[in-house]
Amino acid sequence: MELQGRKVLVVGSGISGIGAVEALHHAGALPVLFDENDKLSLEDVRNKLKDGVEAEVVIGTLPEETQAAVELVVLSPGVPTDTEFVETFRRKGVKIWGEIELAYELGKGRVIGITGTNGKTTTTTLVGEIMRACFPDVDVVGNIGNPYTLTALDSTDETVTVAEISSFQLETVEKFRPDVSAILNITPDHLNRHHTMENYAAAKMAVTRNQTKDQVCVLNYENSYTREFGEVCPARVVWFSSQRKLAEGFYQEGEDIWQAKDGVPTRLMNIHEMKLVGTCNVENVMAAMAIAQAFGVPMETILSVVREFRAVEHRIEFVDTKRGVDYYNDSKGTNPDAAIQGIRAMCKPTVLIGGGYDKQSEYDEWIEAFDGKVKCLVLIGQTREKIAECARRHGMENIVLADSFEEAFKVCVEKAQPGDAVLLSPACASWGMFPNYEVRGKMFKEFVEQLEEQK
Repeated sequence: MELQGRKVLVVGSGISGIGAVEALHHAGALPVLFDENDKLSLEDVRNKLKDGVEAEVVIGTLPEETQAAVELVVLSPGVPTDTEFVETFRRKGVKIWGEIELAYELGKGRVIGITGTNGKTTTTTLVGEIMRACFPDVDVVGNIGNPYTLTALDSTDETVTVAEISSFQLETVEKFRPDVSAILNITPDHLNRHHTMENYAAAKMAVTRNQTKDQVCVLNYENSYTREFGEVCPARVVWFSSQRKLAEGFYQEGEDIWQAKDGVPTRLMNIHEMKLVGTCNVENVMAAMAIAQAFGVPMETILSVVREFRAVEHRIEFVDTKRGVDYYNDSKGTNPDAAIQGIRAMCKPTVLIGGGYDKQSEYDEWIEAFDGKVKCLVLIGQTREKIAECARRHGMENIVLADSFEEAFKVCVEKAQPGDAVLLSPACASWGMFPNYEVRGKMFKEFVEQLEEQK
């Protein structure tokens, strides 16, 4: 789509919206930055834009004359696509894009697109490191916190873009076509936004919408949604599995990672050569291996990077040992399935902090995954009563409801004995108590650092 001289409405003034406005300005469009939150200061929003970036800024209500002139709408990921405001433009035939589609339209080079309910950040970061070991110009972008739009205009034919893509971002793709894609897993999440699992799964699968059999999609054989999708996926599928030996693909057998090609297995590495812990991270590593190999990276390079790669901050991140107790920050465990991986990675009696914002999740499978490891469950936030009731149904009795994050941490310190672990893995989003999971995780680490050793 030709953007030069076109009036483009960017909805949402967060990091993605600001990135979209800057990209549109440099592409010669006429961006209008709109945020319906009338509590925002017009001056504060303008100050987010870099010097020299020209855009009309509107807060609260969009004037009818501006609305009538809009030729393209770019939604920030946090803006639902099914609101009456968005539908107004759709009925008029105005295209609705998101950050990913806009950046893909403006960018050059080759693209890797990685999605899934859990493991996206670790896998994307690892793939980025592998690519940097092999290619001179690599951008790691998307839901990972670096807007794709901020790098797209500087990309060249030699650029490799590794994009972490959320379901919110995939709702609005139109022509986006990664050279290699991956769907790591699909489990219940964001149902307050997508309403049904069918809608949520369809959004994830959209990462492959424009791919062909000349391109690759990496899928998890142990996830029912991705295994079923593999039968109709438009790209050539490469499987990975943590539970069984595959005739084709990457798999874990015992403590080793293998690859089978044409039915012939080759041992690649022992999982203890990695600095990551937990089955979830073995899956992330196998996915990264499959992605990188499909992209043409030699296996020797892939293995070298994997052996040195450390956990992403806030994802089953070892913080410190204080008073004989190990502290782990898994603040990125923002849904039950992610939190299941966190507890599975523990090998000691564990005091667990859970709870937070209610995304309409169910917690039975998470509680069942405790498997006797959790000696005390400390709950916070909007979901604490709901989770406590669920835990009691499953026979969990040692439950503490805390009124604040600080109180929850103090309870953990009191309950944990030398040889135990304290794990922050909430199974819920941080909203309502924290701006994001990063702030929650950093506060946890600060509390750990402030603990004095007993004399």
